[in-house]
Amino acid sequence: MEIEGRLDYIIAGAGAAGLSLVYHLHQAGLTDKRILLLDRAPKTTNDRTWCFWEVGEGIFEPVVFRRWEHLAFHGEGFSTVLEIAPYRYKMIRGADFYRFMAQWLDAQPNVARAYAEVTSVASEGDEAVVRTRDGHTYRAAWAFNSISFDPPVRRSTYHYLLQHFLGWVIQTAARAFDPDVATLMDFRVDQGDDTRFVYVLPFDAHTALVEYTVFSGELLPRSEYVRQLAGYINDRLRIADYETQHEEFGAIPMTDAPFPARHGARVINIGTAGGCTKPSTGYTFQRIQRHAQRIAQALKATGQPDVATPLLHKRYELFDSALLNVLDEGRERGRRVFTDLFARNPPQRVFRFLDEDTIPLEDVQIMSSVNIPAFIAATADALRRRLVSPRNRRLSHTDSSTR
Repeated sequence: MEIEGRLDYIIAGAGAAGLSLVYHLHQAGLTDKRILLLDRAPKTTNDRTWCFWEVGEGIFEPVVFRRWEHLAFHGEGFSTVLEIAPYRYKMIRGADFYRFMAQWLDAQPNVARAYAEVTSVASEGDEAVVRTRDGHTYRAAWAFNSISFDPPVRRSTYHYLLQHFLGWVIQTAARAFDPDVATLMDFRVDQGDDTRFVYVLPFDAHTALVEYTVFSGELLPRSEYVRQLAGYINDRLRIADYETQHEEFGAIPMTDAPFPARHGARVINIGTAGGCTKPSTGYTFQRIQRHAQRIAQALKATGQPDVATPLLHKRYELFDSALLNVLDEGRERGRRVFTDLFARNPPQRVFRFLDEDTIPLEDVQIMSSVNIPAFIAATADALRRRLVSPRNRRLSHTDSSTR
């Protein structure tokens, strides 16, 4: 497609959010719309891994690398293998996703791609205007932006933690893993003053992604991630001889601070920039899919990307704030909270709750399974914070990877 005149849609950022949106627009039947996909450069490397649980087959099933029906959980005095049917835990590798989308985009005559650094995305009158560092200006009826240009203002009203992790894909000569069982959380590591666990995704009996994960306010020195990860592999997995095939490091924001849904009348924020990262867990990929689907369906039905959150759905924002407050204020150890959740509830209920798809009775069951006094105090504090005048300061960390 030639990039001439006013476009229908511009998508700024061709990561998970931007690529997912253009795919959902096509699935909604908006194949007559002229779309421009903009990013600094083509994405081809395995720069991140996305994991999620799902019932049945999803829209990106062709690029799912591995699936598990059993998840090991090791908490505080509690270990089990969770039977998660009808859910399956799925893994998509970044390189596979980018390759699939590049091939699909080649066959879409209504979608153009351009590569340049985006310097601004703005609403000007009745159109969106996107400018790039190489001097180009593009105009469209709507722009969808996943690029965070400035750090959000940090306010004392909200909670700010990071989920940061170092993962290695390791390969062993001897059989070392059960390929049918992934480890969702293993808290049998030194917790320090934080919430720390290890995540193990076996690809086969000889290969797995082993990831050391921390919920805290600050990053650790690289040497600490390496020490803890190597120690877990040697001491807990009993693996002394292995090759490291790939490494990934990331830091995901865990905050209940609101991300603006719009930037003016004609720019819609998507992805992490649009608040698609679950504040209390860091999971993002499935929330991106639901957000993209709602945008596409609204555009198809009305021509307007109206995706306002239903009022009853707002309760999950309070649940997220309460958990972040518990962790941030040290009201209860994270290891204990997650142990209680999985020891006292079927995993399907926990997944529905984290997917924000429970009925009120299930919400009560979930909340009554954790430390009730701690969460009552946390909820009250989270509500109180919203009534005080905020003190502003800039965030110093940005998202570099995604669960």
